Amino acid sequence: MHYSEATQRAITFIEERLTEECRLAELPCAAGYSKYHLLRIFKQETGKSIGEYIRTRRLATAAAWLLHTDESILTIAFLFQFQSQEAFTRAFKEQYSLPPGKYRKWMKDIRMEEKEKMKTTEQVAGWSLSGSNPELYELTLDTTVFHTGTGSGLLHGRKEANEQQFGTMMQGFQAKEFKGKRLKLFCYLKTEDAFKCGAWMRVDNSAGDSLQFDNMDSRSISGTTDWNYYMIVLDVPEESESIHFGVLLIGSGSVWADGFCFDIVDEKTAVTNMLQENLLPEQPVNLDFSE
Repeated sequence: MHYSEATQRAITFIEERLTEECRLAELPCAAGYSKYHLLRIFKQETGKSIGEYIRTRRLATAAAWLLHTDESILTIAFLFQFQSQEAFTRAFKEQYSLPPGKYRKWMKDIRMEEKEKMKTTEQVAGWSLSGSNPELYELTLDTTVFHTGTGSGLLHGRKEANEQQFGTMMQGFQAKEFKGKRLKLFCYLKTEDAFKCGAWMRVDNSAGDSLQFDNMDSRSISGTTDWNYYMIVLDVPEESESIHFGVLLIGSGSVWADGFCFDIVDEKTAVTNMLQENLLPEQPVNLDFSE
């Protein structure tokens, strides 16, 4: 795997315990790495300490509970391991700029004004739906399932979509600010009954030729999985013109995407490019078939 197995395992451990007391001392053993290696890698890759990540995810899930249940704020505060309603309110206001009660009323009022809970493809700002058979896929904004914030992108394949067909949510931007640099894309994905899916990124030149590309084909996601962290690292050559990225879904199923982020990294971070140069050996081998 090109992305960090340590971070993957740690996030899986955390996601399964958002409403439980998360004993950080158990994390290194669950992840299979030393405490110091895990803390360093997790912070380096996600930009958050493990404690910060747990807090962010608990608040995001609590926000969903405020919108979609009638549980009291106190019950939700205790459910997500806050010591008091006051402590929960302070943390929630810091994250969402509103106290929980006002957030619940404000968001529910907005949702009541919408005719549909799920926004259509044209309403997912900045994103477009493409692929071999886009008519078999739907791209919507899901305000009921999200990793952080208040919504996620949902790519859904109809049952008739087969293993030779795919859809993708995608967007692109100019490469000029990243030329000559190594670029890391990471995001959080969640799946349900997905045949095969993954994040992807591509770097093109002015002629439209692909210079660097990775779609996680060798480490794709299948089935039903909870939110987890996925990473792609590509070089952006000087002749690059554009960068495109998104999420690919082959066949039927659903994939939610949230928290896309780009970072410039140094050469110590290995690239995940599938279009590797110098694939041929330096010299011919086994010319007499003796091996």
